[in-house]
Formats: sequence, structure tokens, C-alpha cells
Amino acid sequence: MVFMVASTTLYANDLSCLRTCLGCVFPCQVLSVKQLRNINSIECRPNKCFRCSSRRRYASLADDIRNNRDRAKKYRLAVTCKHEYYASKPEEDNSRSFLNVLSKQLKAFYLFSRPHTVIGTITGILSVSLLPVETVSDLSPTFFMGLLKALVPSIFMNIYVVGLNQLFDVEIDKVNKPDLPVASGDFSMGTGITIVMTCLVMSFAMGIIFKSPPLFSALLVSFLLGSAYSIELPLLRWKRHAFLAATCILIVRALVVQLAFFLHIQKYVLGRPVMITKSLVFAATFMCFFSAVIALFKDIPDVDGDRDFGIQSFSVKLGQEKVFWLCVNMLSVAYGAAVVIGASSSFLPSKLVTTLGHLALASFLWVRAHSVDIASKASVTSFYMFIWKLFYAEYFLIPFVR
Repeated sequence: MVFMVASTTLYANDLSCLRTCLGCVFPCQVLSVKQLRNINSIECRPNKCFRCSSRRRYASLADDIRNNRDRAKKYRLAVTCKHEYYASKPEEDNSRSFLNVLSKQLKAFYLFSRPHTVIGTITGILSVSLLPVETVSDLSPTFFMGLLKALVPSIFMNIYVVGLNQLFDVEIDKVNKPDLPVASGDFSMGTGITIVMTCLVMSFAMGIIFKSPPLFSALLVSFLLGSAYSIELPLLRWKRHAFLAATCILIVRALVVQLAFFLHIQKYVLGRPVMITKSLVFAATFMCFFSAVIALFKDIPDVDGDRDFGIQSFSVKLGQEKVFWLCVNMLSVAYGAAVVIGASSSFLPSKLVTTLGHLALASFLWVRAHSVDIASKASVTSFYMFIWKLFYAEYFLIPFVR
């Protein structure tokens, strides 16, 4: 290595040569930089020396060498840190990618399960299960365990029914409901089939294990009617025919849910003899109207796809506006009857809740109905979801009918 001090050329094989000579620098054999950095092997072989003009030149030179070495260490540290940063970045990217995929799949499953129908099933079972309850002591751990045994397999069966419908309606849903996961491609047909069959097996397995004939009967009827509604086979695919389609929904939502789960709780959970109550009759009758309305109204936003694929719904046959107001009037009649029944109750709290509650729901119905633009699919779909909210609210009022 060659050092330039003033105008004199100095040769050194080690920095210690400069340290030792202080005011003098000995011309030494020229060695490599690697040897120059090896501070521990100090060996000066002077031939002849000369006096430096100032010791400060040596000090400055030594400081420069030290600074260069420090900068080299910092550079190596920076490179190491940068390397470690980029080495950890792929792991973070993989983690984020996994979370994104998981989030997308969960959202797709949420849409696949048709959550508004699952909520309807849950609220219906909860409400009907309260009808056999006579005292607070009936709300025991046994009651809640029996309620759970009814809820879980019913939710699985609900997902089977709505999932099966999506598997056979892929082309129709691409027109009517393109956001559904099978129609949009978020779920493959294989994934949809796997979910549907898993839910079916889980539902029936629980129905058998729990040893409640009313519960198993409810699951079996739901399976048979749900399959007949959707499956493309001779004598099946009942959704093509308006009356059969409405009948499927009415039987399950109005009769099976009310009767089967009432008997499940009354006889096989609370251990009481079968006894038909006023609230059960009211629930079954009112839900016949409500289920028919849901069966009719659900096809109003889907007219385009149904017409293209030969689905003869009432909305296709009669027109959207006629079916819309038919549904509103049917619900209005049901609410009127509920007000009369509530007013006839001898139990004051029951009278107030059922009368005022149904009057309020009927008012909400008419206010919303007159704000709907029937020509707008978004407006009609929004009103359809509002009807489901009225459906949930009705199940809140039913236990008060005494």
C-alpha cells in the first residue's frame, strides 16, 4: 500500500510501523492490503530513515486509516441488516398471502351458506323452543342442551339445501346472483359438492345420535323437499313449477319448523306429554302466510334469469308488480289477524306486546312498500331482505302469544 504524505511517498507493510516510528517513517517492503490490515504481526525492516516534517501528518494519516476501517465495518453491518430484511420479507409475504386466501375463502363460504336463511332457521327454532316453556325453572341446562341439539344439525341441513340449489343453478345465478361463490368462480364445483355432502352427513349423523324422532323427521323432510326443489332429474326440479316451489318452502318453514321442534322440546327435552297450545297454532298459521310471501317474493328480482332458463315462477307468469302487491297484502292480512288475536288475550303483557308489536310491523311494511321502485332490481332485492327482517321480528313476538 502506498501513502502520500506531503510530496513524499511512504511505504509501509503495517500500520504499527507508523505507530512505532512516531516522528520517522521507515521505507519498508511494499506488501498487500491484506497484510497491511494484520495489525498483530508487526515487523518493520528499515533500510534508512528520514525525519517527517511533522508528527501531525502521521496522526492525520493514522486517523484516516482508522476512519476507513470503521466505515468498512459500518458498511458490512448495513449490508448484513439489509440482507436479513430481504430474507425475512418473503416469509411476511407468504403469511399475508395465506391470510388473504383464508379471508377470501371464509367470505365465499359465508355467501354460499345464504346467511339470511340460516338466521331465519336459528330464530325460528329459538322461538318455537320457548313455546313449551311454562316456568323459569324450565330454562335448565337440559333445556339449553336440547336446544343446541336442535340447532346444530338444522344449520347443517340448511346449508345443504341452499348449497345444493346453487350447484344446480350455476348458469341461472350467473344472471340473477353473480356474486354467489359458485357462479362467480370463488368456489369450484368440487368445493361446493364437498361442502354440501359434508353438511348432509353431519346433519343426519347428529339427528341419529340425538335420538329425537321429531328432530330426525324435520331433517329428513327438509332433505327430501330441498333435494326435490333443486335436483335436475325426472319428476324433480320442483322450482320450475311455481306451486310446487312455494309448497316446498311453506311445508318446511311453516309446518316442519313449528311442529317438529315444539315436539322435540316438549316431549324429548322437558319430558312432558304432547299438548297443542294456542301459541303453536298461531305460529303455524301465521308462518303459512309468511312462508308463502317469501316463496313468492324471492322470485321477483330473478325474473330475467328465470325467464331465460324456463323457470315458470309466479313473477314470470303474472308480472313483478302484481306479485309484489300480492305479497304486501298477504302480510297485511296476517298482521291484522295477529292484532285481533293479541287483543283477545286475557294476559295484559301478552296483549300489549302482540298488539302493539304487530301494528308497528304492519306500519313499517307499508312505509317501505311505497318507497320501492319495482323497476329497480336493487330496490326490490333490498325490500326482499327487509321482509326477512320482518320474519325474524315475528319470531320474537310469537312466544308472547298466550
